[in-house]
Amino acid sequence: VQLQASGGGLVQAGGSLRLSCAASGRTFSSYDAGWFRQAPGKGREFVASITWGGSSAYYGDSVKGRFTISRDNARNTVFLQMNSLKPEDAALYYCAAGPKYAAATPTRFRYWGQGTQVTVSS
Repeated sequence: VQLQASGGGLVQAGGSLRLSCAASGRTFSSYDAGWFRQAPGKGREFVASITWGGSSAYYGDSVKGRFTISRDNARNTVFLQMNSLKPEDAALYYCAAGPKYAAATPTRFRYWGQGTQVTVSS
């Protein structure tokens, strides 16, 4: 499966952005999906994940209550709605796909898209 993330940009602290990840190739609806991020000089951080049917979602502690992951399998797309953005949310955001149960165990994600940059000004 190939993944293409988009929607990044520059936003003021407290603002919102919506990231999209378009999938192509194999049947995307059979894959769990997720978002990760990496800031300069830091390791990759789990942000959010969602099961293949969209029934369950998981979030990293730093984004709980502010970010929402969703998916539209008819459009082969996963979204990340980011609200109340903070300067520490600035990073390169990656979408990922993996087999069932990857959402609950993010180390199982197997396919990665290119990143989309999010910059948050204070």
